[in-house]
Amino acid sequence: MNQHLNARGMDYGVVSAEMRNRVLRNSYWLLALSMIPTVIGALVGLQLNAAALLSGGVGLIVFFAGAFGFIYAIEKTKNSGAGVAVLLAFTFFMGIMLSRILAMVLGMSNGTQLIMMAFAGTAAVFATMATIATTTQRDFSGAGKWLVTGAIVILVTMLLNFFVFQSTALVAALSAAAIALFSFWLMYDIKRIVDGGETNYISATLSLYLNVFNIFQNLLVMLGIFGGDD
Repeated sequence: MNQHLNARGMDYGVVSAEMRNRVLRNSYWLLALSMIPTVIGALVGLQLNAAALLSGGVGLIVFFAGAFGFIYAIEKTKNSGAGVAVLLAFTFFMGIMLSRILAMVLGMSNGTQLIMMAFAGTAAVFATMATIATTTQRDFSGAGKWLVTGAIVILVTMLLNFFVFQSTALVAALSAAAIALFSFWLMYDIKRIVDGGETNYISATLSLYLNVFNIFQNLLVMLGIFGGDD
């Protein structure tokens, strides 16, 4: 089997450079647009005190049910105009979920500064990974299964810590691991677009958004633990 076949059976070589550039460009534009409903969702979540309403196990259930439900809906509608609307609705939902951490950080005396630092750090990671992905000639197509395995390990450990260990040190370690994992995953996803392995810009944007969201969220957690004045 041709080594350039991806998991969906597509030969990277048959995708024209024009199409690859268009998918990458549209993905970047849609990713930028998705930040607007995310911010609006975060503000709504802060106003509704989502941190209290979605605390503990309730928050986990709502998050996983909502996230996986939206992801399924996006994949079902990605080939139509409705896919963009569903994606933006998903980013609004994720903004509400993010407001729980934002509320905690904003409760610190230097909370606003920490949020800006997390934003700047995420932007720096994105710029770095995008540069690497668009310039390197290395083939990372085989890394997908390892990234999924890493994400599962982090998720399972996070749930164990939430329900059993409740260790702040483990939270910090998991956040550091997640930042490294999703930074590499971001580069991997951009590289797939550049190589022609992803030709649907809605699916591509979803992947990029999840990476950026996780990097920002875990940077915020790390800064809250080690950089908070309180």
